[in-house]
Amino acid sequence: MFFSTLEINRKGKYLYKQIYKQVKEGILAGCLQSNEKLPSKRKLASKLDISVNSVTNAYEQLLAEGYIYAVERKGYYVENITEFIVKEDRNKNSIPDDLKEETHAKEGWLSFSHMTSDISLFPFKEWMKHQEKAIKNHKVELTEIPHAQGPYVVRETIAHLIKLSRGIHCEPEQIVIGSGTQSLIRNLMSLQRTGTVIALENPGYPRFYTMLKKTGLNVRPIQLDEDGIDIAKIEESEAQFVLVTPSHQFPTGKIMPISRRIELLNWSVKSDHRYIIEDDYDSEFKYETDNIPSLQSLDRNKRVIYTGTFSKTLLPSFRISYMVLPPEMLRTYRNHWSDLIQESNTLGLYTLHYFINSGDYSRYVKRMNHHYEMKRKLLIKHLRAQFGANLYIEDIPAGLHFIASFRTTRSYEEIAGRAKQEKLEIYSMERFMLRNKETMKNRIDLVIGFAHIKEEKIPEAVERLRRIMS
Repeated sequence: MFFSTLEINRKGKYLYKQIYKQVKEGILAGCLQSNEKLPSKRKLASKLDISVNSVTNAYEQLLAEGYIYAVERKGYYVENITEFIVKEDRNKNSIPDDLKEETHAKEGWLSFSHMTSDISLFPFKEWMKHQEKAIKNHKVELTEIPHAQGPYVVRETIAHLIKLSRGIHCEPEQIVIGSGTQSLIRNLMSLQRTGTVIALENPGYPRFYTMLKKTGLNVRPIQLDEDGIDIAKIEESEAQFVLVTPSHQFPTGKIMPISRRIELLNWSVKSDHRYIIEDDYDSEFKYETDNIPSLQSLDRNKRVIYTGTFSKTLLPSFRISYMVLPPEMLRTYRNHWSDLIQESNTLGLYTLHYFINSGDYSRYVKRMNHHYEMKRKLLIKHLRAQFGANLYIEDIPAGLHFIASFRTTRSYEEIAGRAKQEKLEIYSMERFMLRNKETMKNRIDLVIGFAHIKEEKIPEAVERLRRIMS
C-alpha cells in the first residue's frame, strides 16, 4: 500500500534520493512495519519507470543507515527501529528567542573597538605567496597531526623573532603555540590545584577573570597605583601566580617602570612556586619611542611565563598565539598535555614561518606602526577639537587604544543606550573593572580603539560621540 503512493519528480535531481527520503520517512512514521518486506529492486523500478540502479542506490543508503536489512536471496526488510520519545511540540521554534543570534550586518555602524585590527594594508598577496610555499614544502606535515606545542620549525622561527624584538631568552622547546592567549592560559592554569590563588590587574581582562574563576582558581583582582599593579596587595593576597600586562597595561595603557618590574620579579623569588604571567598582547606598537623591553628579558630566575599573539600585528581570525614556559613548568605541562592536539591551523603556522623569515612580517609591522601612529594622532586631534576642556586623554604613545575621560552628566547606562541609537560601538571603563565598579560623578571613561575605524570616518565617529555625551 505504501509503495503505491511513492511519487517521483523526473525533473528533479537524484531520483534515488527521492526514493530514499520517502521510504525513510515512511519507516519513521510507522507506515512500514518492522520486518515488512520491501518490493524487489526490479519490481519497484518497473513500477516507477526508472532504472534499477536508482532503486539499488536508495536501498543501499537505507541499508547503510540501518533502516532496512537484507536477507540473502530473499530481499530487503524493514528493520525493527526503536520509536522516538518526543516530549516537546515539534511545531515550536527550534531555538528560544533568548538564544538566537543577530546575523545581519551592522550597516551604518562605526566602531571604536579595541579588539580589531586594520585590514586595509594587509599584504594578502605576499601572505598567499608564502602559503603556496608552505603547501609545496610541507605536503607530508600537512597530512599529519603536528606536535602538541606546534611544528618545531615554526617555534624556532618565533623564538628567533621574539629574541630580536622583545629580548626573550628561550629555546624552541619552551614555546607552546595555541589558537589564542585565553586558551593557552586556561590550559596552563588547569594544571594547578583547585583554590590556587592568581592575582589579576584591576581594571583588566574580564574574559580572563571569568575564565579563570571557572577553572576553580581563587582569582584576586588587585588595584593599580600610578606604577601598575600594587605589590603590597599581591603579598596580602597570598597569590602564587600574577597575570600582568607590563608593556601596555590593559586597559589603562600604563607602562610599568623598571622599579616596579624589579619589585615584581623580586616578589616571585621570595617563595617557591611563584610565577608571573606576562601578557604582551600589543607590544609591537610604540610611537615616538623604541620598544619597551619585556619583563621576561629581565628575569634571572625563570619565574616569568611569557605570552604573545599575532592577532594584533596580523589578523585576529588567524588565531595564532604562543606561550614561553620556564623549563620546570614546561615539564609539568608536557606530562599533562602530551596528547593535546594542536589547535592552530598547521598551514597557517607554516605560512607564518615563511612570512617572518622572508622579512615581510617585519616590514609590515613597521608600516603598520607608522599607519597607526598617524591614525591615532588624527583621532586625538578631532576629539580635542570637539570636546575641548571636557576631555582628558591618557596620552601614552603605545598600543592600539587609549583612555579618554569625558565630562558629562550622563550615566554609563545612558551612554550605552545613546551609543546604540547613534550606531557607534564604544567600550566603557566600567566593563573592565573586575571588582568595586566605582564611577566618578560627572565623568565617563572610555577605552577608545582606533585600529578598525577608517581615517575618513573619524570626524563622523567623533561627531556621533559628541551627540552621545551631550
